[in-house]
Amino acid sequence: GTLRTVLFAPEDLALVRGDPTERRRFLDDLLVARQPRWAGVRQEYDRIVKQRSALLKSAQPYLSRRNRRRRPRPGAESLDPSAEAATALHTLGVWDAQLATVGSQLLYARLRLLRDLGPYLAKAYDEVSNGQSDARVSYRSSLREDTAARIAAGEVPEPGELNDEMIVSLAEVRDQEVDRGVCLVGPHRDDVVLSLGELPAKGYASHGESWSFALGLRLAAFQLLRHDLRDDPVLVLDDVFAELDAGDRKST
Repeated sequence: GTLRTVLFAPEDLALVRGDPTERRRFLDDLLVARQPRWAGVRQEYDRIVKQRSALLKSAQPYLSRRNRRRRPRPGAESLDPSAEAATALHTLGVWDAQLATVGSQLLYARLRLLRDLGPYLAKAYDEVSNGQSDARVSYRSSLREDTAARIAAGEVPEPGELNDEMIVSLAEVRDQEVDRGVCLVGPHRDDVVLSLGELPAKGYASHGESWSFALGLRLAAFQLLRHDLRDDPVLVLDDVFAELDAGDRKST
């Protein structure tokens, strides 16, 4: 938090072409750069997801639909003892509440960040690509369909609503989570959707467009931090012109 820096490197192509983990990390790192306190929230959320996933795996013998359907062998103990199942459900409910509390805070912060970042991204990509296309960014949530659609359209629900939605969404996928032993709802399952016009950049953008988009994201982050801090963060560009044509190099 002492020195704000923004680094663009060739590896940033993964922001456009890689898996959602890369885009979530970009968003969360920018959150921390704006307000360092979010580092603690990220760590707490990761801890909750890890603990809850461990509980889901340990509770499989008591709660899994597969085990409930399976007939025990003669003389064998039941795989669904009521006491163990009740304890597992109660403990899982406690972790659900914690995940929703911390997860809704992180989700709310991400959505506000994307809302702030969008105009800077559009301007940065326009300058890098000589106005060749319209760069957009939106958020794909793992919450229920109606809420996810509102979020994808750019709406930012209040933290309390996000908390309630996360609780309901977790309840709806409970059986799936127990069967698979993983958390299926929360910021760790979300994605940032990068688009050029009406098409998703991943899978449709050319190599040069993907490069320009990744560079646009970093330049947008730089401008956003610059606006927040009222001072210039350090901008580091590593081999930035490697994949740009002559016109784009000049505009950059």
